Amino acid sequence: MIIVLMLLVALMYSGYYFTKVSLTPTNTPYEETFRIEVQKGLIDEIKFNSMNKEEVYIKSDYGYNLSGYWFGNNNSIKTMIICHGYTYSLYGSVKYMDMFLKRGYNILIYNHRYHGKSGGDNCSLGYYEKMDLKSCVDWVKLRVGEDSIVGTHGESMGAATALMHAAIDDRISFVIADCPFESVYEQFKHRLKIEYKLPAIPFLNFSNLFTKLKINTFYKDISPIRVIDKIKQPVLFIHGDQDQYIPPSHSKHLFALKEGHKTLYLSKGADHAEAFEKDRVLYVKTVYDFLDSIG
Repeated sequence: MIIVLMLLVALMYSGYYFTKVSLTPTNTPYEETFRIEVQKGLIDEIKFNSMNKEEVYIKSDYGYNLSGYWFGNNNSIKTMIICHGYTYSLYGSVKYMDMFLKRGYNILIYNHRYHGKSGGDNCSLGYYEKMDLKSCVDWVKLRVGEDSIVGTHGESMGAATALMHAAIDDRISFVIADCPFESVYEQFKHRLKIEYKLPAIPFLNFSNLFTKLKINTFYKDISPIRVIDKIKQPVLFIHGDQDQYIPPSHSKHLFALKEGHKTLYLSKGADHAEAFEKDRVLYVKTVYDFLDSIG
């Protein structure tokens, strides 16, 4: 009985610990993300600082503000909203801006809840973030006009967020999903095996319960693949074929189940969120070909 109780306590603690580090992770400091992008050559510091931009704060339906930057583009009616990845910031989205600015799009980049200068007590891995993205679309529609064209681009967790958002918001014209996870459960199952050498069962079962207590949802509800059949908009899936963090099989599964207009680009030799860095020319060409294909 004592051994059983000790095992139960150990499982409960592991579930609590995994939930805590997942939903309240240690984010890369905001200004450091800028320095990292500059050092990697993904942000031209002089160019970025000289760009005409407006710092904006968008009200989330959950009460906090989402901090971001708005880049207007000659009164264009087209806008791209770019969503960054887990534990990072909007500066991770800057590298993608230029290709859309050249195609006449306004740009909105912003920090997810619990990231950068945005509010929020925790990260929900896309569950509440999809509603924050909807608030960003509301803001763009008020700013540009209800008849404006809005597309989304997401990286990693931002890509999963963009997909789950598209399933509930038909105002979006298209989605570009760069290295999304197909579901939180499958992603955590993968990370548990890689980082902790632990099986999904029973550890994720306990973590799932603590997640429900923490953010009032289960893992099954944080799942792009569960709602992929509801996404009617064209989707471009991008994934590094050497991604060790989120395996490329996640995008392959999503692509296979997506109905309607879809494209899959596997970046040769790219690890997680490295497709743009590995081959910028081919990345831009793939995006432009996709945009041309949907008019």
